[in-house]
Amino acid sequence: MDRVKSSMQQVPNAIPKVIRRTGGANSLELERENFERVQAVSINKAINTQEVAVKEKHARTCILGTHHEKGAHTFWAAVNRLPLSSNAVLCWKFCHVFHKLLRDGHPNVIKDSMRNKADLTDMSRMWGHLSEGYGKLCSIYLKLLITKMEFHIKNPRFPGNLQMSNRQLDEAGENDVNNFFQLTVEMFDYLECELNLFLGVFSSLDMSRSVSVTAAGQCRLAPLIQVILDCSHLYDYTVKLLFKLHSCLPADTLQGHRDRFQEQFKKLKSLFYRSSNLQYFKRLIQIPQLPENPPNFLRASALSEHISPVVVIPAESSSPESEHVVETDDLVDTDVPVLPAPLETKFDDLFGTSAAIDPFNFNSQNGMRKDDKDRLIEQLTREIQALKEELESFRLESGRLCQALRGRVNELEAELAEQSHLRLQAVGESEFLKAELDDVRRVREDTEKEQRSLTEIERKAQANEQRYTKLKEKYTELVQSHADLLRKNAEVTRQMTVARAAQDEVEAVRKEMQEKVKAAQEAADRQEREQLEQLQQLQRELVSSRAELDSLKTSMASSQQSSEVLGTQLAALESEKAELVQSLSKVEAELSARGEELERVQSSLVTERESRVKTAETLQNQLNEKESREQALESQLAVARWASLQGAVEEAEKIIQDSLAQIDDPAHISCTSSADYLASRCQASLDCMERLNSTRVAFLADNTGVSELVRAVTQSGHLVGDTIVQGSATSHMVPVEQADALSESVKVCGAEALALLGQMKQQDGLAAADSGKLKAALEAVLATAEKLRPRGLELQQGELGDLVEQEMAATSAAVESAAARIEEMLNKSRAVDTGIKMEVNERILASCTELMQAIKELILSSKDLQRDIVESGRGAASMKEFYAKNSRWTEGLISASKAVGWGATVMVDAADLVVQGKGKFEELMVCSHEIAASTAQLVAASKVKADKDSTKLHRLQQASRGVTQATAAVVASTKSGKSQIEETDTMDFSSMTLTQIKRQEMDAQVLVLELEMRLQKERERLGELRKKHYELAGVAEGWGEDEEGTG
Repeated sequence: MDRVKSSMQQVPNAIPKVIRRTGGANSLELERENFERVQAVSINKAINTQEVAVKEKHARTCILGTHHEKGAHTFWAAVNRLPLSSNAVLCWKFCHVFHKLLRDGHPNVIKDSMRNKADLTDMSRMWGHLSEGYGKLCSIYLKLLITKMEFHIKNPRFPGNLQMSNRQLDEAGENDVNNFFQLTVEMFDYLECELNLFLGVFSSLDMSRSVSVTAAGQCRLAPLIQVILDCSHLYDYTVKLLFKLHSCLPADTLQGHRDRFQEQFKKLKSLFYRSSNLQYFKRLIQIPQLPENPPNFLRASALSEHISPVVVIPAESSSPESEHVVETDDLVDTDVPVLPAPLETKFDDLFGTSAAIDPFNFNSQNGMRKDDKDRLIEQLTREIQALKEELESFRLESGRLCQALRGRVNELEAELAEQSHLRLQAVGESEFLKAELDDVRRVREDTEKEQRSLTEIERKAQANEQRYTKLKEKYTELVQSHADLLRKNAEVTRQMTVARAAQDEVEAVRKEMQEKVKAAQEAADRQEREQLEQLQQLQRELVSSRAELDSLKTSMASSQQSSEVLGTQLAALESEKAELVQSLSKVEAELSARGEELERVQSSLVTERESRVKTAETLQNQLNEKESREQALESQLAVARWASLQGAVEEAEKIIQDSLAQIDDPAHISCTSSADYLASRCQASLDCMERLNSTRVAFLADNTGVSELVRAVTQSGHLVGDTIVQGSATSHMVPVEQADALSESVKVCGAEALALLGQMKQQDGLAAADSGKLKAALEAVLATAEKLRPRGLELQQGELGDLVEQEMAATSAAVESAAARIEEMLNKSRAVDTGIKMEVNERILASCTELMQAIKELILSSKDLQRDIVESGRGAASMKEFYAKNSRWTEGLISASKAVGWGATVMVDAADLVVQGKGKFEELMVCSHEIAASTAQLVAASKVKADKDSTKLHRLQQASRGVTQATAAVVASTKSGKSQIEETDTMDFSSMTLTQIKRQEMDAQVLVLELEMRLQKERERLGELRKKHYELAGVAEGWGEDEEGTG
């Protein structure tokens, strides 16, 4: 009844018909109206007040609608009319649908939804006042959705479903460590909201009941599928970003990140585990399992161990709405079997439809008919029971097969994810190597460009020098021409002075002539006035006296003559005046010409002076520019020289730091060296220190000779680093006290070298750099190496020669004895053993006999070759003197002979124990390998001084190959016998119960673990024994002391 009520409480249609059907409506309007109607129906069916899970088909229709209209306008138009604030179930289902749209909808859904962020925030705050039920869950879910929208708005490169490749993840941070740091913090906040919703849903459910198969439980659990998908991607990206941050930043800076990741890792792992056990999720999603321990970000190689969690949604899985929802009342098992429909049909076909009402037909059957029906009913009942059992077995078998197939599919998917991760890692490594190669090429190109630019600068400097020389010559010429012009200017000035003096004289003459003319004119005027007065007087006298006419005529004639003379004088003065005027004009013209010439000369002189001043200024500027350019080039060269020196010093520091790092490297423990080689390296380092000191002093005196100092610094770095490495390797070969002292000495040497290089990196500290401490450290290492040099076996000449013969004879005797013992063991085995055991023993002892014969042949060949070597190399000396002279070679022969004899004896003892059934086949195989190694040592010691064309040397090599083949035969027969004997012991578990098998399985596992631990310990013990053996053999026999003598 409650379900019927809830199904009737449907939310009214939320979208009004904005576009009405009118007579003029076109096809687009009809299509839009149909689209809105379909979306409204799907949204109302998906988001309702029924406490059931959202049906997948309705949510899918809403998602397709966002892609159709490229946004979420229709969705929000419908949602804004729903009473989300009054019904918690309605709000919960809205959050589920909205989460699906954000993940799988159109990318514009996030942008369109940001307009409603304030409403969602208010709604989350309102539902947060409730402390239980859907209200609290709605508040948490709304906070998650708001955080998701803000994250995608801040990081638009991330799609809604968070699926990105490693390359896209790198591009999202734009190769900036600050961006990666902030992005990691935002992902932590995002994942924190997801985990809060996870915990809120689980805390609201009663996990003691089967809530995952109820409608109410599925309503709360359904949104967690989207949360699981988000969490898997966020966890994967967080791990990768933290590894990237740890490669760029110090570990202390990221301590907070690591603590927060540890906390979220524990929560996520627990929630994934709890979710994978719910029946509801098993049919819908395959939840990944996180590793047992979180990744170790302090170890960069741990990234290769990280496997991205993959969430698999099976394609054939049914959607939530197609599953059978079981009510709480239906969970009670009444144990009433339900007959299958086909059986009921068969029953009706046999007895008619009335059998369903009265199956035994008591009213119309007699007793005989009733017995037949009873028998038939019992028979049918038995058949039904058999069919039920068969059906149940089929169901169990199909379930088992499905479970096995699911497990295999999960394994294949995990392998596929791992292979994909490895492929991506390999691609990343290849890209990283390509980037490094490009960087190296770029650095090389930059170096070549700098070299070319330096050559170009030098060439330009030479050209500037030549240009400066030419300009200097030109400047000299200009100075000379300027002096000539100054002299010409003085001459012109003097000429102008003379001209001006002449002009002054002409002006004075002109003034004097003008005064004379003026005086003559005044005299003529005065005479003319006087004559007029006289004429007037004569006229008056003519009127008064005619008598005196003759006398007057005579006087008048004389006056006329005087006037003519005056006229002549006046004409002469006029002509003289004209001549003076003409000469004055000529002088003035000449003066004007001279003035114009003077002005022209002055202007040309001024112009020439200005041009020469400008030329001088230009030359001075060019000279200044050249000097400044030369100073700049000199400073650049000085910087380049210092940069090259600093680069050499830094490279030497890296070499020494790498050498110091190798001391603490566990892989370096297996490296060994000799004291002689260490002493030679120390001496070379000391010589290089002398050279470094001399080149440093020369550089301080003249900083142009930087190349010698760079070479000296580089060579000293290599030699000191080699000394440190060889010193550490030599310490692995000496006793503990001496090893500690030597290790401390090389560390002090490395520290002093770094201190010296640190002083040389500073310009002010280069002069004060003192290599005395480093020399003292190197001398200390050299002294320690001298003490560690082996002294060899101090034997007399006669003792050493006799010892060779004795050891070779003892080895031959040991081999003969071993062969006799093997023959005796073979006879005993034939007399006692039978069957497979006798066959295995005969095969093993026969191969051991063949090995002894091959060793015997090898010893004889070695003796012949040694005799030949002694005869050809001793000269006039005796055999004992030859052995004493080549003591190192003799000691090698003695050691090899001892090893062969000891190996033969031990192999015979091991074969005896194997034949008796008390020994192990592995001991016999190990002895065979040891004999092969000892014979190889004997061959090497024998042929080290032999002639390569010697026939006895070829015979020795053939004997050595025979020993190798015989050793292989012993190992092969031992393995074959072991497998043949083990096959006889078959394991029969047919009579054991399940409990006994489980108990023996646990005992076997315990034994396997014990044997593995014991194997590991024995391997470590074997390594220590070999190391100690090598040390003792080196000290006793002087390995590596006189390499030229052994050559």
